[in-house]
Amino acid sequence: MAVDGEDTPVLFDGDARQVRVGASPIASLPDHGNVNTVWWQELWRRHSHITTPLRQRGLECDIEFGLSAYVVHVSLPDDSYLIISPPQEPPSHRLPGDPEGWIATRQHSDQHELFEVIYDSTPSNDPGARQRREALHGGSAQPLIEAINHRLTQLGLLPPPVLPYESPHVHSAQPTPPTPARDASDTSDRGPVHVYGDALRDLTDRLNGTESHADAAALLHQILEPCDGLLAQLGEFFEAAGEKAKEAEEDDGFDLSYYLADAAAEIRNLGEVLHVAEDRMRALTPTPRLPSASARTPSLPPPVLPSAPPRHTR
Repeated sequence: MAVDGEDTPVLFDGDARQVRVGASPIASLPDHGNVNTVWWQELWRRHSHITTPLRQRGLECDIEFGLSAYVVHVSLPDDSYLIISPPQEPPSHRLPGDPEGWIATRQHSDQHELFEVIYDSTPSNDPGARQRREALHGGSAQPLIEAINHRLTQLGLLPPPVLPYESPHVHSAQPTPPTPARDASDTSDRGPVHVYGDALRDLTDRLNGTESHADAAALLHQILEPCDGLLAQLGEFFEAAGEKAKEAEEDDGFDLSYYLADAAAEIRNLGEVLHVAEDRMRALTPTPRLPSASARTPSLPPPVLPSAPPRHTR
């Protein structure tokens, strides 16, 4: 897992191939000998849905072995650190990077009073205990990353998330202007208004009209950004809808809330599956189109033959 140049790190995507991140402000890779081993690279790939969004916030990450499983170690600006791990006691029996739940703690080697649990979605071992709300997310990485971003921003260890970057060829999304008021008696050209669907349709049109893969990647960023992207916010929307359904305090309301919570989890899982799509799109190089055979060999006018000399008769 080499680094090409001083400021251009590379990542391993889901197929363990190197993907250049370009000018993205991503933290550097760990600096130890294990980085060049196949087994460590496989562990890094399995945890990339955790490390990539944190590295994009400038946080250096590493993979270490904890009490009974591999954990993600995240260095923080104040010399404290995060440990993001699967269940350790009892140990998880699932593959690395895909546990039943995640627990994230902040720790400091010298200041033990800084210890705190930032996030815990691991299932409870006590059958009589009430499940934590975070346990609904299980091993999903999206709510874990959101909780870490929120807490570190509160502590002043991270700046608030910046607005998504875009190519100058891609115009920033503008809010849809309000529909002008019309006379109630005017029924001409009246149809349902789908503001958010229209906004996404506009984004699709812009994607179809982009001039480069970098422009397409910038639009993918609008959808896949781990905290503020469309998928992340759509997951938040369905989760909020589930909480609203619970307010009815009826059996069907609770059933609907679980149904909507499952939808939110599926959307977040989709974001995790697609988390490298933006970088892979940006790394693509368009293949130049060769002209067709007819274009390469333009037709020539027929040659002009010299006229025969006049024949002399005797």
